[in-house]
Amino acid sequence: MYWWYDHTTSGWGSTLLAFIALALWALVALVAVALFRHLEHGLRVPWSPAERVLSERFARGEIDEDEYRRRLAVLRGRTPPPPAGPG
Repeated sequence: MYWWYDHTTSGWGSTLLAFIALALWALVALVAVALFRHLEHGLRVPWSPAERVLSERFARGEIDEDEYRRRLAVLRGRTPPPPAGPG
């Protein structure tokens, strides 16, 4: 009447199930990281050519940080910060 009397897994069956569970959680983690990176990349505003030239001038030391921040604010359509005074 009962053909399947043993419903337990063997040692290899339990090991296989553990590896499958680990692989599944690793896949979930990888998908979450990839999604986070994709969304983070999508939030970045691409630099305009003018911003790139300005950042290169700042990197070469042609302009100081205050001037860089003021000009960058103007390029992005914001009110530039007041110049830093001696202090």
